[in-house]
Amino acid sequence: MTAYLRYDLMVEKALRGVVHEALKHASEHGLKDDHHFYISFRTDEEGVIIPDALKGNYPEEMTIVLQHQYWDLQVKKDLFEVTLSFNSVQQRLIVPYHAITAFADPAVKFGLQFHTITAARSREDAKSGEGAEAAVPAKRAGGKAKKAAAAESGQVISLDSFRKQKKGEESSS
Repeated sequence: MTAYLRYDLMVEKALRGVVHEALKHASEHGLKDDHHFYISFRTDEEGVIIPDALKGNYPEEMTIVLQHQYWDLQVKKDLFEVTLSFNSVQQRLIVPYHAITAFADPAVKFGLQFHTITAARSREDAKSGEGAEAAVPAKRAGGKAKKAAAAESGQVISLDSFRKQKKGEESSS
């Protein structure tokens, strides 16, 4: 019997590793030139720790910017911690990588979109065979306007539709 391989989860994990490495580099060397990070994350995900006032303003999702005014960025295996200023008050945020929904560095036009996948949903999808989609790096969305628009809007392009489109392109060449 063949084991069911969750390539979608493997790709997502690898791409979250890119976020980890970018944050690690920023924590060690700072952000130089025009580099800055936009990080969107689910505030209602397990392990996210933010002040209650922020949670009240952003009950589901928020976006933070790491550019000039961030302090004590600590990058760990499964999460990062950072202090940011909100209304002139410094607040500590703890964000697990699994809660991140988007990451971008506009200075180099690089961005990633993610689906947050809780452990329970992952088990359900594995049983049903669903969820065979992968996060698509915005930069790799290809030259096709349809793929680029999908990536920019945060949609995930299914691998099956990509394969069908690719076969069609090859036969029309």
